[in-house]
Amino acid sequence: MKKGLIKNLIFISAVIVYIVFCFIQCPITKAVTMDGETAIGSMWSLLPPIIAIGLALMTKEVYSSLFVGIISGAAIYAISSATGFEGFMSVVVQDGLISNIADSYNVGILIFLVVLGCIVVLMNKAGGSKAYGEWAAKHIKTRTGATLSTFFLGVLIFVDDYFNCLTVGSVMRPVTDKHKVSRAKLAYIIDATAAPVCIIAPISSWAAAVSGTVEGVNGIQLFISTIPYNLYALLTLIMVVFIAVTHTDFGPMKTHENNAAKGDLFTTKNTVYEEDAKPINSKGKVIDLILPVIILISLCIIGMLYTGGLFKGENIVDAFANCDASYGLSLGSIGSLIVIILYYLARRVLKFTDCMNSIPAGFKQMVPAILILVFAWTLKSMTTKLGASEFVRLIVENATAIQLLLPLLLFIVALGLSFATGTSWGTFGILIPIVTGVFQSQLTNAAENGIPSMVIICISACLAGAVCGDHCSPISDTTIMASTGAQCDHVNHVSTQLPYAMTVAGVSALGYLLSGFVQNVFVVLGCSIALMIVTLLVIKALSGKGKPATAEEAAEVLIKKEETSEVKKPSSAKTAKSKSKSKK
Repeated sequence: MKKGLIKNLIFISAVIVYIVFCFIQCPITKAVTMDGETAIGSMWSLLPPIIAIGLALMTKEVYSSLFVGIISGAAIYAISSATGFEGFMSVVVQDGLISNIADSYNVGILIFLVVLGCIVVLMNKAGGSKAYGEWAAKHIKTRTGATLSTFFLGVLIFVDDYFNCLTVGSVMRPVTDKHKVSRAKLAYIIDATAAPVCIIAPISSWAAAVSGTVEGVNGIQLFISTIPYNLYALLTLIMVVFIAVTHTDFGPMKTHENNAAKGDLFTTKNTVYEEDAKPINSKGKVIDLILPVIILISLCIIGMLYTGGLFKGENIVDAFANCDASYGLSLGSIGSLIVIILYYLARRVLKFTDCMNSIPAGFKQMVPAILILVFAWTLKSMTTKLGASEFVRLIVENATAIQLLLPLLLFIVALGLSFATGTSWGTFGILIPIVTGVFQSQLTNAAENGIPSMVIICISACLAGAVCGDHCSPISDTTIMASTGAQCDHVNHVSTQLPYAMTVAGVSALGYLLSGFVQNVFVVLGCSIALMIVTLLVIKALSGKGKPATAEEAAEVLIKKEETSEVKKPSSAKTAKSKSKSKK
């Protein structure tokens, strides 16, 4: 209790100090200061997300924390713009909630989310998930195998991070549950193979977003050049494999994993999602899960390529570069839902009424994620209203004179902006044009002499920082989707993932510090990987002290006991029957 109180006091003190600096930079009580400055576009713009994120980690309650952040942002805007109560209500309701719910891109993501929830319920009711879990239990014998299987599936689904989170979670939950992997660990693996994989995949919605922010050079070519320098993404994948193989856990995650080894997958008992999609068909087969997933993946990719103009003559790379991920995923998921229903009806594993009942059940399962997403989008729009992007742009432009430290600075700024706003796309959308502006003269001759190494490193630092902040932020779409896919309490996912992400961020920061002085990819990447492995070995040594048995060993013992008891149950029942007969 005292430890929690100290943390709360530290957070409250930090917020008070930040507010004091906000007043020093620009008084909020005046719409325009004597120097012509306004509170919009100042330090005030980052206060609402700081409050929301801090409250979420303190109270372990995400809905009210996000709402308080929205309210505080609206109050700052109303006071600084002198619009009063009318402006306050307008920015919360009209410009915030209504505008974000009405946004076509956001609606497309919500449709995809709901339809995927319906498909998951259908797979569960048809017995496909249960059959797959039983099959996987026979072929995947250890927790290491369960975590690595989740990792490899996440790497394979590299097209889009939303799609990755929800699909991997739906497929791997039965397997990880069987092997006593905590939902927090499952959510971390899902999140670690979503944005970090998409940001180094040339054919993905993320590659399209990055290439669209660069002018004057081939965007896809530049994106491919940044992959070896994207230290955060590469080191995150190394960390996941290391943790899975060596069973190394630390921070809050260690508590969750130790509890999972004893049979408690959630630790806080806050499961969020109701199990209202129990199998109603005992004859379900593995194909009843595998085939729907293949249909979903195929049609979603086709949908994205369709929106990018593949069927109008564009090649696959350009089609991905020009695709509308929201519209494409909506098309693919709706088409998949229709095909999957027809498949289950033809297989006679579900009746038509069962299929129709699965639609509201799937919607119900996604309500927590939808609510968090809507509040997170509204908070993002609040930071935009307050001019957070302008504030960050001025910071970066004023520091461009220190070019050797620019990669490190860009990484830190991108991390902070992405963490506060919850959007990696918005972050590199702001920072990459600044970088290209700084190096405009060098990019002019890029067609003849190639893209300068410093440009590639700086853009890589922007991308890595944006993904890192997105990976850590409680208000990030991808983080929310990972919690949804794993059916894990959102605050549990954020609090357990944060120490892992910050460890990789620290090593990445040192790598970008080195890259400013040694602009050689082999030296920078090699040193960063070596430092990451050394750091993980030190953590393993420190976290393993005084522990006679690992969570892995405890879980395996528990699983063997359960399997033994399951085998013995029928024999004991027969013995009881024979005894009753002899008594008669």
